[in-house]
Amino acid sequence: MRRCREKALIKAARYILVAGLAAVSGLYSGYGLAATFTLSPGAGVLGQAVANARPGDTLILSGGTYYGPVSVDKPLTITGLAGAEITGNGEGSTITIGAPDVTISNLTITGSGSALDTMDAGVFVNKKGDRALVENNKIEGNLFGVYFWGPDDAVMRGNTVIGQTHARVNSRGNGISLWNTPGSIVENNDFSYGRDGIFVTTSKRNTFRNNRFRNLRIAIHYMYTNDSEVLDNISYGNHVAYALMFSTKVRISRNQSYDVRDHGILLNYTNSSLIEGNVIQDGGGKCVFIYNSNKNTFSKNRFQNCDIGVHFTAGSERNQITQNAFINNRTQVKYVGTRHLDWSHEGRGNYWSDNAAFDLNGDGIADTAYRPNDLIDQVMWAHPMAKILMNSPAVQVLRWAQSGFPALHPGGVTDTAPLMEVPMSEQPSVDGQKFVENIQ
Repeated sequence: MRRCREKALIKAARYILVAGLAAVSGLYSGYGLAATFTLSPGAGVLGQAVANARPGDTLILSGGTYYGPVSVDKPLTITGLAGAEITGNGEGSTITIGAPDVTISNLTITGSGSALDTMDAGVFVNKKGDRALVENNKIEGNLFGVYFWGPDDAVMRGNTVIGQTHARVNSRGNGISLWNTPGSIVENNDFSYGRDGIFVTTSKRNTFRNNRFRNLRIAIHYMYTNDSEVLDNISYGNHVAYALMFSTKVRISRNQSYDVRDHGILLNYTNSSLIEGNVIQDGGGKCVFIYNSNKNTFSKNRFQNCDIGVHFTAGSERNQITQNAFINNRTQVKYVGTRHLDWSHEGRGNYWSDNAAFDLNGDGIADTAYRPNDLIDQVMWAHPMAKILMNSPAVQVLRWAQSGFPALHPGGVTDTAPLMEVPMSEQPSVDGQKFVENIQ
């Protein structure tokens, strides 16, 4: 009996010991012993502090310059007081994150290298950097501002990113590049200069919202990225605002673009996506360019004051284009093809500012169909010099004949239920016109 009691006591002691070790282990793994340290500037200070820190510690950087490059290989928070700056030595990335749950905030970050092949960045987050947070920093003059290279659920929020200006545009880096980073979010940032504002490839479930872009090649550039959202962004003075290529199931909603040089929205091999409630205005090229893209829905967008409202080409099929407003575009639609397309759905088409129509029954739908392009338009696209004949009697007779004999119409776009008024849509969260006025 005594031996049985001893065995029971030994077993209980072992259980208590194991439980105690597990509790201590959990305390460390949950960063329960984390501490906060305030640093002062000096050579090697930041690197030494990172090396000595425990997981979960917070490093507060007093005002002044701290020198990189620095690699963060454990969960840490590095945040700055007023005037705190981390500057690299012109080689590699200034800050490299290689651990989960790292936060970089309230800092000025400069001094990355300039090698595209090594993806030199102000902040580089590798595949181990899940849930990284890059927040409220000024990231200036680096090749790439931020690079998410494979982490899950990383966030970039509230930063000002100013890219390089001295190299050719295609030799510069992007404000942020994302590769294979599912669930990541880029929001409330201001991007200028460099190459593209946001470039994402081979990813999914990403959200880009409430960002502002100017003086860039492309504001938001998608490649091979699916099931994602582009919401409430503003592009001003860029070559292309929103370019979506080889992507599927993307929602592009309530974005704005002003003074674009080439394209407001560009779809190239993009399918099954929703484009709704966007404002594309004052473009020197095309409000929308649709190339070999299928099964997309365009609804309640405003396309205004562009050279071409929509350029539609290259076999794009089963796209639904309804309840949009085409206002004062020099050419409302450019479609060079032989198929007949009806841009209306369930009895509602689009608003066309140049459609001098009547609505005798007052149902909000014009009494006659609208054709945004005819045989004369197609001749002008193929032979631009023919524009000198636009007001000639021969052209006027041909247009009269087309109106009287529908069989003369070539294949093209027809809106069988054109709207008499601009359709209402959900308003963007930010007044884009005020944003433009503030930066002009």
